[in-house]
Amino acid sequence: MRVAVGLVLCLLLSGLPVASAQSDSNEDTAWPGDPIDSHVHMTWAALTLEVNEWADNNPDIVDLVSVGESELGKSLWVVRLSDWSVETKANGNAKEIVYIDGGHHGNEYLGTSLAWLTAKWYIDGWAEGKQEVIDVLQNTEVHVLIMLNPDGNDIDTRWNINQVDLNRNYDHYWNTCPTTQPGSSAFSESETAANSAYMNTEVPDADLYVTMHTGVWIMLYPWGKWPEQPADWELYHQIREDVNNDISSIPIQNANQGLYPNCGTSRDYGYGVMGYPTFTFETDDEQFVPGSVENLNERLAEELDVMKYLISNVWYWRARLDVQSLEISDDEITIDVSNYGQASTSNVSLRYVDVNGEQLWESPFFAVNATNSSMIALDGKNLSMTDDGSWELYYQVRVIESSRWVTEPINASVPVIIGSEEDNFLIGYGLFNPVTMIAGFAAIAALLQREESDEE
Repeated sequence: MRVAVGLVLCLLLSGLPVASAQSDSNEDTAWPGDPIDSHVHMTWAALTLEVNEWADNNPDIVDLVSVGESELGKSLWVVRLSDWSVETKANGNAKEIVYIDGGHHGNEYLGTSLAWLTAKWYIDGWAEGKQEVIDVLQNTEVHVLIMLNPDGNDIDTRWNINQVDLNRNYDHYWNTCPTTQPGSSAFSESETAANSAYMNTEVPDADLYVTMHTGVWIMLYPWGKWPEQPADWELYHQIREDVNNDISSIPIQNANQGLYPNCGTSRDYGYGVMGYPTFTFETDDEQFVPGSVENLNERLAEELDVMKYLISNVWYWRARLDVQSLEISDDEITIDVSNYGQASTSNVSLRYVDVNGEQLWESPFFAVNATNSSMIALDGKNLSMTDDGSWELYYQVRVIESSRWVTEPINASVPVIIGSEEDNFLIGYGLFNPVTMIAGFAAIAALLQREESDEE
């Protein structure tokens, strides 16, 4: 398969000026190498050979699918990476999901390259036994659509073959900002329609979406339409602080302020419609020179380090609530709840359900801030408990209205206190539920009464 890749590359190089393809003898011995590692413009054909080889050689972690076709009928490949020998994490919980796409704009090669390099790094790292990679792929699914605009890529243009800017063609305030070539309507192009369909059917619950571009060295978060900060500003500001303090000085800003007003983008669609935490990752515009041999791992090393941070810590990019204790007293329920995630949530309710999961009681909604612990007092006048009931939390994982809802049972080991301060006692599930406790007290009383009668 590498022979075929080499033929493709030789065809590409044959059209270059002789001076640009010259190299010393040491470089000649390594040519052609990987198509992007050696900074040759990767065609869709070369990419197709590459990703199929990944799938052939690494079936344990690489699942390759086509999510649709370009306007000219070229497959849009998604490389899906995870330890596919297990469907869940070791503790039985669902794996987190990361979605990445590159190549909206056909002439932004370094953005496409960063998507390619991210996938390649995890594939190579798994083969090398890197613990960081093993930890990620055993707990996460990483979906990478490397080249969304293969038609534009192959003819070196920003647009697709219909002269549409694909990153203005999404159904989020489509064509409401000053822009050019947004298409005849939202999702008028096969490429964006396929990308949206994949988001909605395959990764609707993704905990991170990064779309990769080239132009200005910056990371952009929502919104592009408005200069105001997004609802989940705490999450974005914390990520910015972590990245800038520990990894890279890359600017991280609201897209409207950091770049210019832009509407109909995949980033804002991902956040505003799908509820993902989203970034546009812009590499700088110093595109590589065809025929040069600067290794991509060096060229984009800092950007890759940022991506590794975002992926390794994806568990934190939502609210993660954990109830520490629950007290019922004088028609009031007080819970101590911790949020281990870096996103706040404004819609949380405490529920009591029977053994069949039927809801018997629900509290009003309350909020819990990111990386915080809160004591929440709730009206419990209408609470009715059963001998086999249990408690659960129902909440949105982020503040943005489009974010998903989750139902999470409260651990049975959490202490539940019933009664006033003078006469409170602990209960739990099973042995310590209210009915069992009352029956136990009755049995003890009867036993004591019998002993008193025997003594008389």
